[in-house]
Amino acid sequence: MATTDAGGEYVERPLVTPEFLENRRYQTELAATASGDHTLVCLPTGLGKTTVSLLVTAERLDAVGGKALMLAPTKPLVQQHAEFYREALELDDEDVVVFTGEVRPDDRAALWEDARIVIATPQVVENDLVGNRISLADVTHCTFDECHRATGDYAYNYIADRYHADAEDPLVTGMSASPGDDEEAILEVCENLGLSEVAVMTEDDADVAEYTHDTSVDWNRIELPEIVVEIRDAINEVIKDRLSQLKELGVTNKSSADISEREIQQIQGQLRDLMNNDQSEGYQGMSLLAEIRKLRTAVTYVETQSVESLRRYFERLKEAARSSGASKADQRLVSEPKVREAMRKADSYDDLHPKFRQTRMLLAETLGIENGERVIVFTESRDTAETLVDFLSDHFETQKFVGQSDTDGSEGMTQSQQQETLDRFRNGEFEVLVSTSVAEEGLDVPEVDLVLFYEPVPTAIRAIQRKGRTGRQAEGRVVVLLAEDTRDEAYFWKARNDQKRMKRELNELKSAAGELEARLNQTDLDEYEGDEAVPDTETGTASSGTSDEETATRNGGSTGNGRGSKANKSTAENDSGDGQAGLDAFAEDPSASADADELKAGGESAATDDEGAVASAGRDTEDDPVEIVADQRELDSNIARDLSTRDGIETRLETLAVGDYVLSDRVVVERKTVADFMDTLTGGDRSMFEQVGDATRHYGRPVVVIEGEDLFGARNVHHKAIQGALASLAVDFGASVLRTSDEDETADLLEVIAGREQEVADREVSVHGEKQSKTLPEQQEYVVASIAEVGPVTARTLLEAFGSVEAVMTADKEDLLDVSGIGDVTADRIREVIASDYDP
Repeated sequence: MATTDAGGEYVERPLVTPEFLENRRYQTELAATASGDHTLVCLPTGLGKTTVSLLVTAERLDAVGGKALMLAPTKPLVQQHAEFYREALELDDEDVVVFTGEVRPDDRAALWEDARIVIATPQVVENDLVGNRISLADVTHCTFDECHRATGDYAYNYIADRYHADAEDPLVTGMSASPGDDEEAILEVCENLGLSEVAVMTEDDADVAEYTHDTSVDWNRIELPEIVVEIRDAINEVIKDRLSQLKELGVTNKSSADISEREIQQIQGQLRDLMNNDQSEGYQGMSLLAEIRKLRTAVTYVETQSVESLRRYFERLKEAARSSGASKADQRLVSEPKVREAMRKADSYDDLHPKFRQTRMLLAETLGIENGERVIVFTESRDTAETLVDFLSDHFETQKFVGQSDTDGSEGMTQSQQQETLDRFRNGEFEVLVSTSVAEEGLDVPEVDLVLFYEPVPTAIRAIQRKGRTGRQAEGRVVVLLAEDTRDEAYFWKARNDQKRMKRELNELKSAAGELEARLNQTDLDEYEGDEAVPDTETGTASSGTSDEETATRNGGSTGNGRGSKANKSTAENDSGDGQAGLDAFAEDPSASADADELKAGGESAATDDEGAVASAGRDTEDDPVEIVADQRELDSNIARDLSTRDGIETRLETLAVGDYVLSDRVVVERKTVADFMDTLTGGDRSMFEQVGDATRHYGRPVVVIEGEDLFGARNVHHKAIQGALASLAVDFGASVLRTSDEDETADLLEVIAGREQEVADREVSVHGEKQSKTLPEQQEYVVASIAEVGPVTARTLLEAFGSVEAVMTADKEDLLDVSGIGDVTADRIREVIASDYDP
């Protein structure tokens, strides 16, 4: 365990840069605790949680060796941590490696091998684990920054499960200023990350207090002008009308426009029941509910943001209504007389919102009268952020800070643009930073004189994160703008009560850390006892002793036996005695029912063991695992993650040109949820049939898996239309159509098919397929598609443009760029593959 530095101005530890880290007693105490066990570290924003993790990492690398992994939720935060680690540790810069989506997967695999410390976004590490590109075996310290995110299906949970399972000597540190709104939320985070210790420091602790300063919070209440109220009331009248129509359908008694999201979800549930019973009222009601949601968004814009934001929103609605696939809800909405009236009033309004003038006054007071240097303005809306930048730039040097994704009418910022903007803000090159939520969490935003919330935020965690941008080295000020009698009021009271409760919970957490740790340890004990599986005499399955289905899914995707497949009921009773093979035939040795040659030829006889996995005489699953290749885009589901945790399964990620999963050189699987399948039938989208057509051209046994319940009752689609689509897939395209109820069942099915193909039929996995008797055009497409994995669609485009395989091969980059759909990256990759010297 680490020892606390007895004193001195700087921390003196192995691997720590001399005279770099200020010796703060609370940090070294927290590091000592975190070095001894898997620990949740709670420390107010701006007081150096990263330093705590770094001290633990330095000790582990010095004492145990291996490598360290630090995870942070955003790219700017990853970059910030990397810069700090390179300065604070006596390691070569190349020993500290950054993993984000901008680093190519193959490069990440190579960098991982030699790195001492990897700092990464969780999605990238999750992809690399599922794709079998990296191993956590020698990671001796794993840090989860902003660990309050470890809920639901967030990537932190999967990585933590894999780390505890795969690492030879694991140690986990979770860090957050705000781990949860209550004790149960904090427990959930701890359980998801496998944490058993809790170390809390608050601003009231003597060791911490000397490094903090008071931060006052002012709530500025703002009255809406009459014209804004009129616009809002006109929109609310339409909401009331739509609610009255839903009332006639019998799904709500609500009639006022201030309907909550919870009430909307309740209405939605009742409408789904009507749809499942094939009642047209359900579809009618869903369309009305879609209008209400859009109208509520419009009300929020005009009440709390600006009339300009409302105008932009209306423009997007009108564009959507004019598009070819426009919904009836959008079309009704923009043609509704009262909505059109509201739009006319918004267009004639020559002001933005009284919050804009108040913002300008507060900035003038802080930067002018009080001689302040920097201000951050936070807003929920990118529309508002961009309007604020335009408005404030006439008086102050102002820059925006937004996320990387592009939205309608707005370009995101690249990682380098974000970093450059923060550097310029730190250096005093401009004085006002207008940011969306991307700058809330953990970013080392320089000390500012004022943090201005353009609107209240509804959660305590986000409010605390924002507030933490000030009050670090000197007294700071926080101002929250609140529009009276609007949604701002509800968010104000919610955030205020949540913050009071969270502060109380953290203080109680500090005093009751031992009790919390006892609960965590009891949970671990229960899970350990649950691992001693007891046969269920009713079903013959192994029972884990826990009802936590989510935990079971994370540990292998089935609730029966941890990481393996679901156990099968005894099949002796299935022997019909009439000469037909029963289910028990699939559990026999393959040689008993078919010779090896027949099996290799793809015969239907196969064998499974009594756990439902495919049997293979003498096969060592660790040395020769079943391989499943998944398309990168399938990570939106949990299937690939589930498969990657199963014994005897090795997953690989590719950007597949054909299918979603490749199970052998002849079997490719196209997975569709029931909703996706119905979209094909109701939306006129033929892409599913095109995808299956591509699969048929490249694989001998294409499989379509339709996942979900109630295929024939999911929507108001005639059953013959559904049967016609299924028949077309089977007859016209020669695809096998299989049904599964959920992701777990799909994962089980993929495992079984892959096992049959690779173990029993002894087939290899090929992402290009191995369909026999290709036509000449198919062979030409196959050859071109294999170049740098451009895929069949691009291959056909290239062949149509150049006329032959030879012409494609001899084309230079400029000729390639002239082909539709070919960009710089693809052209360079093609030329690299064709022109590079062969160097095995």
